Amino acid sequence: MEKKTVDTVKEALENSKGRRFKETVEMAINLKGVDLSIPKNRIDVEVPLPKGRGKTIKIGIFASGELAVKSKDAADVVIMPEQIDDLAGDKKKAKKLANEYDFFIAEAPLMPVIGKKLGAVLAPRGKMPKPVPPMADPKSLINNLKNTVRARSKKSKTFHVPVGVRDMKPEDIAENIDAVLKRVEDKLALGKMNIGSVYVKTTMGKAVRMM
Repeated sequence: MEKKTVDTVKEALENSKGRRFKETVEMAINLKGVDLSIPKNRIDVEVPLPKGRGKTIKIGIFASGELAVKSKDAADVVIMPEQIDDLAGDKKKAKKLANEYDFFIAEAPLMPVIGKKLGAVLAPRGKMPKPVPPMADPKSLINNLKNTVRARSKKSKTFHVPVGVRDMKPEDIAENIDAVLKRVEDKLALGKMNIGSVYVKTTMGKAVRMM
């Protein structure tokens, strides 16, 4: 873990007034020398945080039969195949579902149907489900996702990634930041050279430059 990262997190926390709600700690990454008009250059990665999110993450699964039964206790919502048509016919309900849950997974045979009927709602929000591999334990997948964040630049050279919450230890938040930064650097053609700057801040706090 970088000492600079820990010091930046501490400064960001110290410079932020206490709030009546649990503030998220996030990092802002500014890219340079990257042409984001070319889709393959855009950042879109999921990063497991070594110290977790520090908050409840809601996971939905599209499933039927045995997979639906196995997922019932682990997932926050199980969406049955017959509900897909209902959601497709009610865009308001589909948008509410997409906004309420952080990640979705789905049994593989349902993926084409979901893409065709709900892709227009889920894809722009980065919420298209990940397929559940055959014989995989859905509970393990769901639990892993609850500690995962998505780093997604779209067409903007500046993008934000949540890395914890205010009441976590600064060292734990710093470890999460280093994990995200390493994953993003791995996806860039020139690695660290493609990162112009990185800032850390709480939801309502002042941004502190890390690099």
